[in-house]
Amino acid sequence: MRYLPKSDQERRQMLAETGAASIDDLFSSIPAEYRLERDLIVPRQQAESEIVDYFRAAGQKNATDYASFLGAGAYRHYRPVIIDALVQRGEFLTSYTPYQAEITQGTLQAIFEFQTMIAELTGMDVANASMYDGSTGAAEAVMMAVRVTGRSKAVVAATVHPEYREVLATYAKHQGLPTTLVGYDAETGRVDLKALDAAITAETAAVLIQSPNFFGVIEDIPAIAQIAHAKGALLIVSIAEAVSLGVVRPPVEADIVSMEAQSFGVALSYGGPFCGVIAAKEQFVRQMPGRLAGQTVDGAGNRGFVLTLATREQHIRREKATSNICTNQALVALMATIFLAVYGKEGIRELAEHNLAKADYAAKTLGSKQGAKLHFRGAPRFHEFVLQTDEAPAALSQRLLENKIVGGIELSRWYPELYNCTLWCATEVVTREQIDAAAKVLAAEAVEA
Repeated sequence: MRYLPKSDQERRQMLAETGAASIDDLFSSIPAEYRLERDLIVPRQQAESEIVDYFRAAGQKNATDYASFLGAGAYRHYRPVIIDALVQRGEFLTSYTPYQAEITQGTLQAIFEFQTMIAELTGMDVANASMYDGSTGAAEAVMMAVRVTGRSKAVVAATVHPEYREVLATYAKHQGLPTTLVGYDAETGRVDLKALDAAITAETAAVLIQSPNFFGVIEDIPAIAQIAHAKGALLIVSIAEAVSLGVVRPPVEADIVSMEAQSFGVALSYGGPFCGVIAAKEQFVRQMPGRLAGQTVDGAGNRGFVLTLATREQHIRREKATSNICTNQALVALMATIFLAVYGKEGIRELAEHNLAKADYAAKTLGSKQGAKLHFRGAPRFHEFVLQTDEAPAALSQRLLENKIVGGIELSRWYPELYNCTLWCATEVVTREQIDAAAKVLAAEAVEA
């Protein structure tokens, strides 16, 4: 009876109300051939100690000693232990939403600090209290541009994360928003500026690019902004790797910045939850989705925090709401806030420089091997690079796995023209020894061939 809320007396009362004499009588309308006349085939019940032993044994099967060169929008970075120690405090972990400012000052201040740090990093005037993730953030930014401009189309660079583009396509389909895809320069991996200029029309509300883009290449944001603004379109810059802002110039020419902040202390956790962000110029603030926390003073002149803007259906009429995203990732955003506070301005820069150096060494080491070629050499990049090999990616991946190395992700699934190409990533947690080991495996195929 521990987990069954109804007593025998209550069951008899309910049966009486339905006119049934028993449980069997209640289900008598079900044909006999569809009734289960035996006990369920499930494992026997286990004691708590047995369950703990089972999961401990299962956990030992996890591959924790593999080197990984995966990136593509989900990045491995070191997480300071203080993050989990703080976010697991009850006042943060169990709080839902800061509607009552008088009893949620800690959460509101954390959100305010998050917004402030994100605005400083991105070079924007204001940032919201976070979104679901980078993909929905990018799509919501496009919808925001449509509201701001009153236009009805969007231009999207092919160098934007393919899965971000898929999410946008879902949004656009049901919003009746046509989108035009613009290709990239084969030498640099940057968006094709001539094609971009030709794609923008008087009906284009937004130009969506990503920098560093999906290939890890830094886009020429000032040039793209000039093209977009000349035709009255807003420029949206999506950032999938937030750590890049430690060394990459902020996209100050953009009108809206959409960012995935997972790299700021958020564990990969098998794919989520992540932490999306939208930041923008101040004149667009009332069209931002989600909500914003603001700083004020109370009647006694003491500093306090409140929800300043909440353009959501919970607060205003549905037809006036800017988005159907129902909440922000407050706990995950808190992780990012703690991470940024721990590292500080100089620490973030040093972290980004470390990533930059690791990727440069990896690209040069792997790209110099026989049977391998480094793509997109004509533009600066951050910690990802595209490597083309004579060997098929599936075969190379298998050989790497046999040596406890997870190689790059195959690109032909999204870019058929990038035959035998893989996208590699090297963050600060990748060691020089692991890079050399991957290069040794890559070279072994060339020797055998």
